[in-house]
Amino acid sequence: MLRLHKYVLTQLLPSSSASASAISPLSRLISAAAPAVSPNPSCFAVEEYLVATCGLTRPQAAKASAKLSHLKSPAKPDAVLAFLAGLGLSGADVAALVAKDPQLLCAGVEKTLAPNVAGLTGLGLSPSEIARLVWLSRNSFRSRSIVSKLQYYLPLFGSSEHLLRAFKRNPYLLSSDLEGVVKPNVAYLHECGLGACDIAKLCISRPGLLVINPERFQDMVAYAENIGVPCGSGMFSHALHAVACFSKEEIAARVDYLKNTFMWTDAEVGIAVSKAPLILTRSKESLQRRSEFLISKVGLEPAYIACRPTMLTYSLEGRLRPRYYVVKFLKESGLLDHDRGYFGAVTISEKVFVKKFICPHKDAAPHLAEDYATACRGEVPARFSFT
Repeated sequence: MLRLHKYVLTQLLPSSSASASAISPLSRLISAAAPAVSPNPSCFAVEEYLVATCGLTRPQAAKASAKLSHLKSPAKPDAVLAFLAGLGLSGADVAALVAKDPQLLCAGVEKTLAPNVAGLTGLGLSPSEIARLVWLSRNSFRSRSIVSKLQYYLPLFGSSEHLLRAFKRNPYLLSSDLEGVVKPNVAYLHECGLGACDIAKLCISRPGLLVINPERFQDMVAYAENIGVPCGSGMFSHALHAVACFSKEEIAARVDYLKNTFMWTDAEVGIAVSKAPLILTRSKESLQRRSEFLISKVGLEPAYIACRPTMLTYSLEGRLRPRYYVVKFLKESGLLDHDRGYFGAVTISEKVFVKKFICPHKDAAPHLAEDYATACRGEVPARFSFT
């Protein structure tokens, strides 16, 4: 065990200051593990060890112990816990890791975990980034393939920061089939004319796309182009996300529903979908309600909405309706020019909206902020009841 400790500290904590900061938690962890050691290896109580040493709750330990029934002593788990402590993971992080992947406690430190850390360090990852990767990768970290996969992923995503962000969004990237799934999908994007930067942006925002079956992925690209969003478009990732869960027939049906609900021509529905592909994912009920509000209540023309389809992606109760009330109130009170458009008030952030439409009128309309807050809660203040 002493030789193991020295190896871990040598790999992870090259500087003397870093070593000093990590020895304490490492020692505490090993000391905490000591009471669980049984003089009779055949009587090693796995569930008690998981609770007393690893910090799992009793239900978590009962579930996890079923996968560790072959353990006869705490030797391997002690080594893994010491290794994780040396990485800088907190007790809570370790408990969560073990609960999700109990077999991590059976991983070989010298044969697998330590070489993986050495390999990742060689790729330029810092100790803190490796600790985050351990947390995000779950059972993938006890596989020797993790280093070779990151050799491919790092240049693809452009930086370790982007890579870890993508793994957080989709941890299955690490367990996916690199040669049979990920690389063919990336190669197809290159064939479609996307450059390295465009692919990196797409992968960072929608990392789950990389692990889709290549045939299905190629169909999705074709669907996206069929709804008017070419590969190089800024909306391409949104279009792929929109069509990911639908068949070609379902997409056509959703386009028809949009056309009928908003009284759009073929050209107008094409414009709307190409500018905001995610409207395809909205439920029929939500689209119907937005149509009734924007066309019947606000009085917007269908063609106007088609050219500004982002309005359909905003919350009706939390943004579209409350801001309409404010703009309407200000115009009817003579506090806002009648040529000021509603769309401009809808698209700005909440902070900017309050700054431009609420704060300047606190003297002339002292209750406006209160009424706006009430409207955002789904109620209609008396002062917003227009005839």
